[in-house]
Amino acid sequence: MKKKKVGIFGHIRNVIVNPRRYFTKIVADGNMEESMLKAFIYGLIGGAAVLLIKLIGGATFTIGSLFTSFIIIPVLAVALLFVMGGLMMLVSEITGGERDWEIAIKGLASIFFIYPVILILNALAFNCTSIWVISMLVDAYVLFLFYNISLYCMRGKKGNVLIVIGILALFMITVYVSDFRLGWFMLKNTGATLACLL
Repeated sequence: MKKKKVGIFGHIRNVIVNPRRYFTKIVADGNMEESMLKAFIYGLIGGAAVLLIKLIGGATFTIGSLFTSFIIIPVLAVALLFVMGGLMMLVSEITGGERDWEIAIKGLASIFFIYPVILILNALAFNCTSIWVISMLVDAYVLFLFYNISLYCMRGKKGNVLIVIGILALFMITVYVSDFRLGWFMLKNTGATLACLL
């Protein structure tokens, strides 16, 4: 068990500290189940953490909240993994990278440790300013990870990857400077977003 914990924290450290070295080692070996399990477990951790934060904040414990935290959120994590996998394959096609679905899924699953962190940070937002700051920092970091996976894991051409990431960044900026940001914030924290309307 101790070795497993060391392995998990070592994996997270490698992704954060040296993403190039980590992502270039990802290869297809026919083991997709581990990636799906990883996404589900991180979703489970995130759901449990959010539920705990809400209960500490005075929310009422219900069967619905329990079901959402331990079933809906983990299942959504797995679904998100495959949706992002499709997006990654599209980006890889545009940038001249790998066309291997398994590599895309494994690369994305390796960064799913950030999923519970995102859920927790969103749950901690308490006003309009905090949801703005948290959302912008999280989105920028996710875009950075997406860049690393596209370049080092999927082996896309650097110039093409930079163009695609630049387009995605421009799209994000457009969302933030328009009223669409309210819908984006609403998905993350309804209470904090409503404070932006006051």
